[in-house]
Amino acid sequence: MMAPNETAGILIQALPYIRRFTGKTIVVKVGGLPMTDPERMRSLAKDILLLHSVGIRPVLVHGGGPQIDQMMASAGIEVKRIDGLRVTDAQSLEIVRMVLVGKTNRDLVAAINALEPVAIGVAGEDGRLLEVEPVDERLGFVGRVTKVRGELLHDFHDDGLIPVVSTVGADTSAQPYNINADDAARAIAVAMGAEKIIYLTGTAGLLRDPADPSTLVQRLSAAEARQGIEEESVTGGMIPKLLACAEAVEGGVKSAHMIDGRAEHAILVELFTDEGIGTMICNEDQSPR
Repeated sequence: MMAPNETAGILIQALPYIRRFTGKTIVVKVGGLPMTDPERMRSLAKDILLLHSVGIRPVLVHGGGPQIDQMMASAGIEVKRIDGLRVTDAQSLEIVRMVLVGKTNRDLVAAINALEPVAIGVAGEDGRLLEVEPVDERLGFVGRVTKVRGELLHDFHDDGLIPVVSTVGADTSAQPYNINADDAARAIAVAMGAEKIIYLTGTAGLLRDPADPSTLVQRLSAAEARQGIEEESVTGGMIPKLLACAEAVEGGVKSAHMIDGRAEHAILVELFTDEGIGTMICNEDQSPR
């Protein structure tokens, strides 16, 4: 059990950050373990609710790749990808909508509402919240966000609600499209003028050596992030996340963070402590955290 003076020290350290972020929008993109482990989902719900309770305006954005893969395998549908993006034909799109809108979104909303009834689920295709255009005809119904109705999400906040967004958008004819969740979160953060965007990942952050957690890069600029991608020092699934972080900062978001979604209360540690827990991407002239 933590001693009273230790508890007081934590609160004192957190207070300036709470003051700084009160009234600010923070977009959290979630995937991986919190989506499949009920205990982690409950922990995430508590963290998001705490942000809401101290006056921060969180937006939770989620994908559901592993769950979609599992459902497609159960249906006997082969999973195909091009450049890391899921090929989504009409049959696959129905599964994507079923998993993201009908299951994963409902589970996240229910986890928060079990604590306090303040979460509301919304799909990107609802009210054309996320308007898209096709990425590549080879990918089928995979869309790139071209417009975000950020005012709808601000309205939810003004009504005291936490929006939970599933990443299925629609084009101008109301045709649904699957959207890469990392890029959807980036587009939402830019459109809303968010203070921060946080990506919960399955690693400690950006590692110079993926096999060595001690090589964590705690801070870099958007330009340095792009340089790492161009020089191929960053590979695999970290590329779209790092690119989304750089584009978010270039689009006006104050800072972007990649943190370990497996760590208990990772969001709170990153936001409310001096050290943080992951990698922060920001402009070169920005002060620490």
